[in-house]
Amino acid sequence: MNSNWAEENLQTIRTLMERSALYRRALAPIMIYAGVIGIATGGAGGFLQINSTRQFCVLWLCAAIIAITGAFLLARQQALKDKEPFWSSPTRRVTEALLPPLAAGFCASMLLATFRNDLAPLISFVWILFYGCALYSAGFFMPRIVRWFGLLFIVCSCGLLLAYGIIWKNSDPNPNGVMGLFFGVLHLACGAYLYLTEKGKNAA
Repeated sequence: MNSNWAEENLQTIRTLMERSALYRRALAPIMIYAGVIGIATGGAGGFLQINSTRQFCVLWLCAAIIAITGAFLLARQQALKDKEPFWSSPTRRVTEALLPPLAAGFCASMLLATFRNDLAPLISFVWILFYGCALYSAGFFMPRIVRWFGLLFIVCSCGLLLAYGIIWKNSDPNPNGVMGLFFGVLHLACGAYLYLTEKGKNAA
């Protein structure tokens, strides 16, 4: 039992290392796609002045469903293109690393939305924090930039939470602007970086 378990883990690690370049290529279009969705949702939320907690949660959870569905289809297309199995052991490891922080962030935001309807900024900070934790966890099985990207989200969210308790006492930041910045602009910038660096490697 222990021998088979160790052998399976070693094979998974070996496969992850071999597919590092594949994951990097797949990440670029996914990040760009997520960035476009984030910017569009942030703009729509600001234009429609969606600032109440419940409306804010509905808007961004719908955007998350669209982004996750699109990312799934893009990853599947990349796997088919490279003749790789999509739901492989490494993919399961990445999914297992992502799910607990994302589920915790979802539950925490729903709990806050149940009690008060004026906590949209706080919920945006909570989502950024748990999303950063999810990326950092998954980054152990993916290119190093994913861990750095997750760490950036964690550090920024902690700073925002601290500022929310000390600085923003009389006026709250625009929650759609915050979400649009982190889940839109930063994802777009990360996707562009991955695309350009991968293109440079291929040219070399």
